[in-house]
Amino acid sequence: MAAAGALGGFGMVMLILYSGKLADGRATSTTLLVPFPPAQPTPQNLAAICQQGQGRPRYPDSIFPRSGSGTLRRRGKAINRLEQWLAKCCREEGEDQNAAILCCARQAWKKALSQFCTEEYSTMSATYECCRKQGHERWSCFDSELPNPDYNPTPGYSAPIMPAESGFTFDANSC
Repeated sequence: MAAAGALGGFGMVMLILYSGKLADGRATSTTLLVPFPPAQPTPQNLAAICQQGQGRPRYPDSIFPRSGSGTLRRRGKAINRLEQWLAKCCREEGEDQNAAILCCARQAWKKALSQFCTEEYSTMSATYECCRKQGHERWSCFDSELPNPDYNPTPGYSAPIMPAESGFTFDANSC
């Protein structure tokens, strides 16, 4: 993955690649790429998280093949969930608005990835490497070798409306 780091920014924002499609327009499981994991929210990427969210890809179920894409589908679902929760965080208000938004975004990131790991363990397939770790090691693992650490948008992309994802409530007392 060292080569990926050398590409940087937009070189790694090849978010969905299609080199083959099924007759009904869906990508085959070998040609669809869901960049994963999402980066941990930081003061450096917070503006992009809040201002460019609609420019980052979403992964509706319709783009996945009906079978053989469980891992990609779970990753896409985690990204969709996180993006919705980040948008919710970006509407936070308060005395120190940026600190509240960042705290909320970090909670959303951890909750979305925790839920991803729960879903990973509910299958018979190999579990994502970071899910096998606990505590700080898990979060450090998820926050390494990132495909889009700056939350850059994809040029010309506009996210579709996705079904609402419940399950996240910001706890301002844990900031």
